[in-house]
Amino acid sequence: MQKRFKRRALSIIFSIVIINLIGFGIIIPLLPFYAERLGASEVEIGFLFASFSIAQLLASPFLGALADRFGRRPMLVMSLLGTTAGFVLLAVANSLWLLFLSRIIDGLSGGNVTIARAYVADVLEEHERAKGYGMLGAAFGIGFIAGPLLGGLLVPLDLSAPAWAAAALAFIAMVATAGWLPETVQRHREMQQATVWQQLKELRRFPRMRAFLVADFLMWAAVSVYQTTFALFVFRRFGLSADQVSYAIAFLGVVGVLTQGGLVRVVVPRLGEHRSLWIGLLLMGTGLAIATVMPSPLLFLAVLVPSSIGSGMATPAMLSLLSAQVPPEYQGRLQGVTGSVESLSRIVGPIWGNGLLRFSLYASYLSAAAVIILLGFWVAFFLPSKASSTAPR
Repeated sequence: MQKRFKRRALSIIFSIVIINLIGFGIIIPLLPFYAERLGASEVEIGFLFASFSIAQLLASPFLGALADRFGRRPMLVMSLLGTTAGFVLLAVANSLWLLFLSRIIDGLSGGNVTIARAYVADVLEEHERAKGYGMLGAAFGIGFIAGPLLGGLLVPLDLSAPAWAAAALAFIAMVATAGWLPETVQRHREMQQATVWQQLKELRRFPRMRAFLVADFLMWAAVSVYQTTFALFVFRRFGLSADQVSYAIAFLGVVGVLTQGGLVRVVVPRLGEHRSLWIGLLLMGTGLAIATVMPSPLLFLAVLVPSSIGSGMATPAMLSLLSAQVPPEYQGRLQGVTGSVESLSRIVGPIWGNGLLRFSLYASYLSAAAVIILLGFWVAFFLPSKASSTAPR
């Protein structure tokens, strides 16, 4: 019975996360086109992307605490209701402030992935959780392939059609959650949650943690530059339409999934996490820099393939090295801090990248590439290759 409960619960949460992330994947490639249609400048587009992350950063701790108190299912339903409302508002937005409001509403209610991770922790024993989190990672991959593909098919009908589709998917996920997701909060031991600052203070006792958190922040900030300026860059550089941008992002998503699902399992164990991280960073940064100056969209995408492979190597290696810096009893605090660090990077990256587009078409990608390459050399020569001692100072 226990096995059947786990299987049912995980299959439902997995399906819900996929549906939700397909909706998210539909919107992200097209958001700059929505904004430009309403007269947004490059800087305003950067703040539009950042507004979601700012709202999510502020709201996630409260949503997590409420989910501990009132249950996973009701808070996940509320979160998906907010996502649905945000997408509907995006579809009907006829002014820039409504566009901002749609992203802020989605961000404030955007704790669904955080709650899904807590749900996995409720259902699975400690030794089973890595597999469960791997399932959520696969859901991300599927969402960011299927979402852009669906968006590309819908956008020729009307620019608002993908937003309506994303709203419908979020609504379906909400109904499925309310109707079929088993509640687990009674199985969850309620714990006093420390703030991010308290968690960070506790992690400072581990000597090398600060360097790894800085590396994590810089990597994700530079990746956010690339992700949030992609649509405008290829539109202005090569004249790609909104549907073509969506197909290009789906193609790169396939490369990323194949890398993390296949190549990483072979390469990382042989090279080790530290070497995989700096090689991945150098591959990612060099590929991005070369792609920036490619004269055609096909060559641009071809050069981004090794860059995507590098990203697929660097991301799990960074997570593994971060995890190795603290003992098992600190892993929960580490996840809280790294989640906040990465949210901050997704605020800085879009403002940095889209702001530079105002001055130069190439500055965003070249600056992001430079940061990633320099970070790769820093990791290779200065960041420790072995785990920190688990003994506090």
